Amino acid sequence: MTRVDPTHRVLMQRCIEEARLAPVTGDVPVAALVVDSAGVVLASARNEREATGDPTAHAEVLAIRRAAETRGEWRLEGCTLVVTLEPCVMCAGAILAARIPVVVFGAWDEKAGAAGSLVDVLRDRRLNHRVQVIGGVEEPECAAMMRSFFAQARES
Repeated sequence: MTRVDPTHRVLMQRCIEEARLAPVTGDVPVAALVVDSAGVVLASARNEREATGDPTAHAEVLAIRRAAETRGEWRLEGCTLVVTLEPCVMCAGAILAARIPVVVFGAWDEKAGAAGSLVDVLRDRRLNHRVQVIGGVEEPECAAMMRSFFAQARES
C-alpha cells in the first residue's frame, strides 16, 4: 500500500457525500469519482442498480463511463478512481480496461473485493495492466455507512 495523500481524503469525503444519496433509491451507499492528473473531477457517480434495474450500474462503472465521455476517449490514463468501497471483480475489470493507473478506496470488502480482500485483480501480474491501489482511506466512515445501510435493510 502507498501512503495516503491529503488530497485523497478530501476526494473521499466528496465520495461519501455522494454515497449518502444512494439509499434514497434503495441503492447501496457507494460512490466514485474519476479525477485527472491535474486534480479536476471528470465524473462522479453513485450506485444506481435499484434505480435503473441495471446490474452493471455500480458507481465505478458509471463514473468510468462518464469520465470517458467527458474526455472523449476510453483510455483514462493519468486518472485516479476514488471510491468508497473496494471494487468488485466487474469494476476491477472496467478499471483495467480503462487503463486507470491509481485506485483509492475507503472500506475493504471481504466478500467481493477485487483489490486485495478476496482477490487482487487490479495487481495481478498475469494481466497487461496493473494498478496502484491505496485502500482504507477514511475507512471508518465508509465502513460505518455500509453497516448502517445493511442494518436498516435487515430491519425492514
